[in-house]
Amino acid sequence: MLKNTYDAIVVGSGISGGWAAKELTEGGLKTLVLERGGNVEHITDYKTAWKHPWEFKYRSHLSNKELKERPIQSSHCDDTDKHFYVKDTDHPYIQVKPFKWIRGYQVGGRSLTWGRQCYRFSDLDFEANKNDGHGVDWPIRYDDLVKWYDYVEDYVGISGSSESLSQLPDGVFLPPIPMNAIELHLKEKVRNEYSDRVIINGRVANLTVPKKGRGPCQYRNLCSRGCPFSGYFSSNSSTLLDAHETGNLTLRANSVVKEVIYDDLQKKAIGVVIIDAITKEEISYYAKIIFLNASTIATTAILLNSVSPSFPNGLGNSSGQIGHNLMDHVVNEGSFGTYDG
Repeated sequence: MLKNTYDAIVVGSGISGGWAAKELTEGGLKTLVLERGGNVEHITDYKTAWKHPWEFKYRSHLSNKELKERPIQSSHCDDTDKHFYVKDTDHPYIQVKPFKWIRGYQVGGRSLTWGRQCYRFSDLDFEANKNDGHGVDWPIRYDDLVKWYDYVEDYVGISGSSESLSQLPDGVFLPPIPMNAIELHLKEKVRNEYSDRVIINGRVANLTVPKKGRGPCQYRNLCSRGCPFSGYFSSNSSTLLDAHETGNLTLRANSVVKEVIYDDLQKKAIGVVIIDAITKEEISYYAKIIFLNASTIATTAILLNSVSPSFPNGLGNSSGQIGHNLMDHVVNEGSFGTYDG
């Protein structure tokens, strides 16, 4: 037990897990990060980052066999980045009502494949429930988060333009990615035709200038393969590297967290049980602080699987609400047009 005890345990190495690891280790805590997937070394393991389309057997398309293995994940991946997504046949799930559960099991999680669009909530969002009479009012407002938005954006590096829009607060921006000719044309036409609409630059976690040895973005549009230029924010390119530099990080890949250990006498969580994905061995690790950053559904599953006399229906589930009221994420919404000229 002594050998397997740390100051803190972080479950998951994606965007939030990597950030937790950075903050805890920089605060001086010996921190164990547990990742269910395999290790991905920054730059070294981006095996397809330099490949041309003709170097893939099917010009980057998935084969019929791979499509059958990935009926859901294939809506988000192709032959260039399939290794950053699970095989649906290996990780099936029951769909009473169809939904896409997009998953990547590796160090860095979906921080390697996310869309990088970064927008602040405003009081339009925080006051919506109160104003329309649905749900529960948020306990916070935009002013409560401003300094934390600033703190995160300054570290991450968000390119964008300040627009003074009340519904979309400005942030700590790097220079925006320049609009191309057709985008500038659209911006001008909209400004001429509408007084209440504006075309703005996307606010995105791609560096337009170098930042602490990262970037800048090369505008290759190959981000989902992993960026050898460190041009976009990921756990691998940023938070986990900084956590490692402190000397306080222990990263254990191939570690599937089975449950949180709850001590009924102390009335607190004291550790986690993992299953080694390679050896299938069960191992217990202990800490005073435990962060579950395994993404929404996996974190929920861990809590429901953490049964004890105090929590027979899952850790923290005395309300019976864990596993209910999960909200799906909107993906790829928008519009497009063509221009002849």
